[in-house]
Parts: sequence; C-alpha cells; structure tokens
Amino acid sequence: MATITGHEAQQIDAANSAGRTPVVFVHGLWLLPSSWDRWRTAFDEAGYATLAPGWPDDPETVAEARQHPEVFANKSIKEVADHFDGVIHQLTKKPAVVGHSFGGLLTQILAGRSLSAASVAIDPAPFRGVLPLPISALRSASPVLRNPLNHNRAVPLTYEQFRYAFANAVSEDEAKELYSTFAVAAPGEPLFQAATANLNPWTEAKVDTRNPDRGPLLIIDGELDHVVPWAIANASYKRQKRNQGVTEIVKIAGRGHALTIDSGWREVADTALNFIKRFVQP
Repeated sequence: MATITGHEAQQIDAANSAGRTPVVFVHGLWLLPSSWDRWRTAFDEAGYATLAPGWPDDPETVAEARQHPEVFANKSIKEVADHFDGVIHQLTKKPAVVGHSFGGLLTQILAGRSLSAASVAIDPAPFRGVLPLPISALRSASPVLRNPLNHNRAVPLTYEQFRYAFANAVSEDEAKELYSTFAVAAPGEPLFQAATANLNPWTEAKVDTRNPDRGPLLIIDGELDHVVPWAIANASYKRQKRNQGVTEIVKIAGRGHALTIDSGWREVADTALNFIKRFVQP
C-alpha cells in the first residue's frame, strides 16, 4: 500500500478534527486532485469535511506533473484502491465518496468494500460484467490501448485527443483552457485492466455489487460523453441495482466527460451533493 503523503495526512487530521462527515473525492485518469478544488469548496460550504487524496505518486501541481510525467507509470487499479482504502481507514467517521471516470470505478470498488456511507460515481469506467463497448469509448482509449508497451508507461493526451475524449461538449476556447489547466499524463495499466476485465476472472477491475453494506449509490453520466457513453453507465447501473441498497442513475443533458471541470461543473456538483444529503448528514 502506498504511503499516505504529508498533504493527505493534513486533510485527514482536518476532517477528523472538524467532527463533520467527510467526503472523499477520487479523480480519474489525466487529472489531479486539484481538479476537485471547486467541488471541495461547495461541499465544505454545505457542512461536510472534504478530502481529495491523490493516486500514489501524484505530483502536487499540474506544472510539476508535466515536468515529470514518468511518475504516473505503473499504477494498477488495486494499488490505487488500496491507497484510498488506507486513507478512509484513518477517518473517524465513515465518509461519502465521489469519483469521476476511473475515480468512479474506484468509488464503486470502495463502496463494495463497505467503506462508503453514500457514493456518487460520475462517468464511471466499466468493471467486469459491464459488456457494452461503444466505438467512441474505444476511440477515447486508443491513445493508450493501441500500443501494448503503454501498459507500463505514463501516457499523455494531445490536445486533439483531449478534445475528443473530454471536451467534445464545450467550445473550442473552453476546451483549450481545460487542457492547459488540468490535463496531465496517466498510467496506461488501468485502461488495459478495464479493457480485458471480461476476459480475466482475476481482474482488479471488479466490483462487489451485491455487498449489503454497499450503501446508497448514484451514477451520473453526461449525455454526450465519448469516454463513458450512456450504454456503459446504464449497464453499470443495471448490475448495481441488484443490490438491496438505493441505486439511482441520472443523465446530465448536453454534457461530455469534462462535466466535473468545465463551466457547468456546479450543476453536476449540486446533483451529487443533493444525493449525499439525502443519506448522510454533515
């Protein structure tokens, strides 16, 4: 298990000292924890104590990440999930968990481990048993999957690749701003794990959807998402709704994969916040 960083330890201590219910934010590929900054402010103002841990070895800033992209290499789904597991186990109150993209998959893994009081998975990457594979999802993943050597590499996106995968539902000017502000390299390994999940019974890209202690779960998906189209999100929902807990899904009209960081982020944040408020008091 990766070591909890000093910055993460400070967030844990602050959450425990506050005595409020924590909300743990989990970022996905090609982003950093700082992509949640505006969300954390909104949830803090609503009375929660927020944390945005990194994946193991995440740099503190986008500038640092671009100087040393190699640090993102060789991060498996289990390694990242175990790191967040370790963070959550240091909290004195059971948190709500909110994740985007691969963070949405990790959110469901953590919920399946009984670690979340309520969970929101936004544009979640697929897990074993989720079968749809739309062409846009394959194209979005192709910068990594087209070269088997990328399994052990850190892979950045060009602007054109980011525009298609993340920022297809915003203007050209906003897409360029999002790319310059947020985009960093990402490990290839999780994408290969997810791509082969239905062929590998021992895959790490799996979720315990039947755990009775999973807690309430909301899946949010952008209508125009190329990375996680509705077919994938809805298939995840259909598997999750077999759980005895509350399971809901919401489609956000006119939004793409960048819906957590683009100019319409607040609509998505409020959707997540309102769901969590129904089940977990600050």
